[in-house]
Amino acid sequence: MKPESNDANRKGPLDSVRLMLAYLCIVPDREASLETKVGILARFDLSNIEIARVCGSKVQSVKNARHSLKEGTRN
Repeated sequence: MKPESNDANRKGPLDSVRLMLAYLCIVPDREASLETKVGILARFDLSNIEIARVCGSKVQSVKNARHSLKEGTRN
């Protein structure tokens, strides 16, 4: 996971394309849980802010989903 300080540094047309592609990856799974979406989008090396934007959720919800995914892999 990248540090959150990088979230503010990402801007421009390439980031718009990354976000669009990320959105297209989760469109078929509209009814999927946030954890599932975060798991998919994390593979694109997106920040929590970017994932929240794509999923239409709060940044803290994305952080919680990431934490839940990490805890699930430890068991």
